[in-house]
Amino acid sequence: MDPTGQKYFTIIDYVIFALLLVASMAIGLYYAFTGGRQSTTQEFMYADRSMKCLPLSLSLMATFQSAVAIIGTPAEVYANGTQYWFIGCCYILGLLIPAHIFIPMFYRLHLTSVYQYLELRFCKAVRICGTVTFIFQMVIYMGVGIYTPALALNAVTGFHLWGAVLATGLVCTLYTALGGLKAVVWTDVFQTVVMFTGQLAVIIVGVHQAGGLSDAWVKVRDGGRISGIDLNPDPTVRHTFWTLGVGGVFLMLSLYGVNQAQVQRYLSSRTEKEAVMSCYMVFPCLQVALMLSCLMGLVMYACYGNNSPLEQQYITSKDQMVLYFVMDMLQNFPGLPGLFVACLFSASLSTISSAFNSLATVTMVDLIKPHYSMTEARATLLSKMLALSYGIICVAMAYVVHLMNSSVLQAALSIFGMVGGPLLGLFCLGIFFPCANSIGAVTGLAAGLVMAFWVGIGGFLSRMPSSVQVLPLNSTNTVLAASENITVFAVIDAASRPAGLNGLYSLSYMWYSALNSSTVVLIGLIISFMTGPTKGDDVASGTVYPVMRTAQSLLHKLVKPSTCYTSPEHTIDGHKEINGNGKEDAGTEEETETFLPSNVVSPVEHETSV
Repeated sequence: MDPTGQKYFTIIDYVIFALLLVASMAIGLYYAFTGGRQSTTQEFMYADRSMKCLPLSLSLMATFQSAVAIIGTPAEVYANGTQYWFIGCCYILGLLIPAHIFIPMFYRLHLTSVYQYLELRFCKAVRICGTVTFIFQMVIYMGVGIYTPALALNAVTGFHLWGAVLATGLVCTLYTALGGLKAVVWTDVFQTVVMFTGQLAVIIVGVHQAGGLSDAWVKVRDGGRISGIDLNPDPTVRHTFWTLGVGGVFLMLSLYGVNQAQVQRYLSSRTEKEAVMSCYMVFPCLQVALMLSCLMGLVMYACYGNNSPLEQQYITSKDQMVLYFVMDMLQNFPGLPGLFVACLFSASLSTISSAFNSLATVTMVDLIKPHYSMTEARATLLSKMLALSYGIICVAMAYVVHLMNSSVLQAALSIFGMVGGPLLGLFCLGIFFPCANSIGAVTGLAAGLVMAFWVGIGGFLSRMPSSVQVLPLNSTNTVLAASENITVFAVIDAASRPAGLNGLYSLSYMWYSALNSSTVVLIGLIISFMTGPTKGDDVASGTVYPVMRTAQSLLHKLVKPSTCYTSPEHTIDGHKEINGNGKEDAGTEEETETFLPSNVVSPVEHETSV
C-alpha cells in the first residue's frame, strides 16, 4: 500500500465506469422502443401494472441505498464500531406495517400519486400542501445526491468533477424520460447487482490485504470495533439499540410507507399480493446491503487501525475515506477501482432516477392534470418533458451545492430527513384517526415542519464549535452518521447531559422522524377537536384503517383460537384482506365503510385517468 499521493484511474477503470453508463442507457432505450413504447401515462408512470415482486424489491431497496449511504456507513463503522448495524432491527416493523396497512389501502384506491389519498381523506388543499412539501424535499436532495459522490471521487482520484456530474445526470435523465418507470426499475436491478459486486470485491481484497480472515477479526476485535447492544435509554445518545431499533422504525415508515417513489413501485405490481410480497423481499435485500457496508468499515479498520488517512491528512473529509481506501487497497488490481466507482454511481443513479420519475408523476397528477384537460398522447409527452426538466434542475442544483460552503451543505443534507417525518405524520393522522379534519391536517403539517426545522437546524447550529478543532476519526465526540441517505455531524459531550433547549437540540437524529410525525398527529388532533371533528359518515370509503376491529380480532384469536375461526361474529374479513388471505367479497357492510375492499371501484379511478 502506498498511503501517500493522489490515486489515479487506469484506462480499464474508465472503461468499466463507462460501461455502467452505457448499460443503464441501453436499458432505458430498450423500454422506450419496445412494448407499448411508453405511449400512455399508465405505462410511463405505472409500468402498465405489470411488474413482478423480485425486480420491484431490488428497486425498492436501491431507491434509498444512495451513494451517500455507501460512503457514510463504512466510515461510521470504522470510527465507532458495529453499533450502527443494529439499525437492521427496525427493518422488521418498518416493512411489516407498510405491507399490511399502507400498501393494501393505497393499492385498492388505485392511486397514481400517493397525495391523492390526502384529497380523498381531507381536501384538495391538504393534497397540494403534501405535494409541494414532497417536491421541495426531493429537489433539495437531488443535487446533493449526484454531487457528493462526484466530489469525493474528484478529491481522491482527480476524476473530473463536472464530467462525472454531467455524465451521470445526462444518462439518468435520458433513460428515465424515455423508458419510464419500467426502465427505472430494471436499471435499478442492474445497478443493485453492480453495487453488491463492487462492495463484495473490495471486502475480499481488503481481507486479503489485512492478512486473512482470522487476522482481520483479531484486529477489529482488539480495536474495540465489535459493539454489544447498548440499552441506554437516553434519547440524546446518537446510536443505541432504542434510537436505531425504535426511532429507525419511523424513519423506515417515512421511506417505505408514504414516500411517492416507493408507493409508485407498489402500485406498478400486477396484483396487491405481489406488491405486499415485494415489500417483504426488501427485508433481506436491505440486510445484505447493510451487512456489506458494515463489513467494509470493519475491513477498513483491519487495514488501517487507528492510523486513519484523515489523521495522516492524506484526505480532508470523512466522505473521502471509503474511496481513498478503495484506491489504496485495489491499486494493484486494474479494473477493481473502476468497479467500485461504478458501484458508487449505481447507487447515485438509482436514487436520482427514482426522484425524477416520482417528481414527474406528482407534478402531472397533483398540480397539472386537475386544472387542465388534455389527450392521452399529450399527457404522456408532458410527463416525459417533466422528467427531462427535473433532470436539468438536478444538474443545476448540483452547481448550487457546489457554491455552498460546508456548513450550508450540511444543513441542506439534513432537510431531506426533516421533511419525511411531518409527511408520515400527515398520512398517519388521516389513516388512523377518523375524527381528524382538514384544518387539523394542514395545521398539524405546518407545526410538524416548524418543529422539524427548529430542532434540526437549531441543533446543527448549536453544535457548531466556536473554533475549528481537528479530532481523531475514532473519537466518540465527532462521528459520521449515515442513514436515509443523510450525512449528519453530531458533537456530544459524554461527560455532561444537556438540559432545556440544549437537550432538545441534542436529540439523536434517529428520533427526528418520530418527534416530527408525533407533532403532526398531536397538533392535528387538538385542532380537529377544537374546530369540530369529522363525522364517520363524512369519511371517504377506504381511507381509514379499522384499528379497533383489527385489534379486537387479534385479541379473539389469541384468547379463543377455536372460536375466532368458527364463529362468524368474530371474523374480521377486512383484516384478512389486509394480510392478503381473505376473500374479496366477504367484507361486512360496516367494514366497507372504513376500509375499501379490493373488489370495489376506487373513487379516484376516473380522476387518475388522463
